[in-house]
Amino acid sequence: MAYWLFKSEPDTWSWDQQVAKGAAGEEWHGVRNYQARNNMRAMKVGERGFFYHSNIGKEIVGVVEVSAESAPDSTTDDPRWDCVHIRAVKPFARPVTLEDCKAHPGLSQMVLVNNMRLSVQPVTDEEWHIICGLGGIEA
Repeated sequence: MAYWLFKSEPDTWSWDQQVAKGAAGEEWHGVRNYQARNNMRAMKVGERGFFYHSNIGKEIVGVVEVSAESAPDSTTDDPRWDCVHIRAVKPFARPVTLEDCKAHPGLSQMVLVNNMRLSVQPVTDEEWHIICGLGGIEA
């Protein structure tokens, strides 16, 4: 199984808003970066990801799951852009900040630490387990 990280500015789309969408989840629309789009095209239903509040908070706050594979983005007529649907699975017992990630030796190669601009990014198995532990949840 692959793991991912989804970044959102909480004043635009927050963890609470994601949770409110329930089991149906929400289209992860509006991504206009080819690498992030390609990451979404690689996702399979059931794969898990971290929900990261960027700009405000700069912290991983919960776990999401891909609920629908990549399809055309409903917010544009441009056929280059598509997206997945995600649903909230569980919140972290305690948020894991960007500073926490930067300080942990096992996360030194994480995309979040080295390429903070990428809005949808892969997470390795080792990173997944470390961050779940830091967040107080079972991997």
